[in-house]
Amino acid sequence: MRTRRLVTAAVAVTLGATTFAAAPANASSGSSTPTGTRSLAAVLTSDGNTFDRNWYDYDIVTEAVLAVLAAKPNSPVKVLTDGTTPVTAFIPDDRSFQVLAYDLTKRWPSTEKKTFDALVAAVGVDAIEQVLLYHVVPGATITKRDAVKANGAMLTTAQGGKITVAVRNKWIPLIELKDQDRNDVNPFINPRAFDVNKGNKQIAHGIVFVLRPLDL
Repeated sequence: MRTRRLVTAAVAVTLGATTFAAAPANASSGSSTPTGTRSLAAVLTSDGNTFDRNWYDYDIVTEAVLAVLAAKPNSPVKVLTDGTTPVTAFIPDDRSFQVLAYDLTKRWPSTEKKTFDALVAAVGVDAIEQVLLYHVVPGATITKRDAVKANGAMLTTAQGGKITVAVRNKWIPLIELKDQDRNDVNPFINPRAFDVNKGNKQIAHGIVFVLRPLDL
């Protein structure tokens, strides 16, 4: 019952929240094969690359990507800067990282910056790199249209772990992503945050909660 209440509350908050909307580049509404080459890194940094007070955008995941690349320039995370390489990324909003920080430290950070710093202090850049890679599916551009037809599909991530897709309602649509932490709430795709960077080979979907590559 606790899990069900948490999921219901998270989805309700997400539906009412302001969400990230990147302007499409090279989008073509009649094309089923994205051909644009705008990278996800370009999209994520397009809002000025700063922390703010909006917990429902994607500042923390942006800073995490930049921190990994600063420490490890040849990290596989670098694929997000190459718009010619197809990938699908599931990007958690800032509130999702605040929840993760609480799970790891048992403290609620009061700002996005404090949340980011708490996560780096708790697990280190190498672990953050692995978490980021677990949110990336390489070699595939999975659009909203594809996702609602993918019930039961198992996705192999850039980290090497698996994610299972469970389509709970194809009309909203409500899609659950089952990760490797079997004792916690699974992330859901935000119904208002599909197809970030639509029309390009690199596409993202906003999610509620952070995908976990292992049992915490």
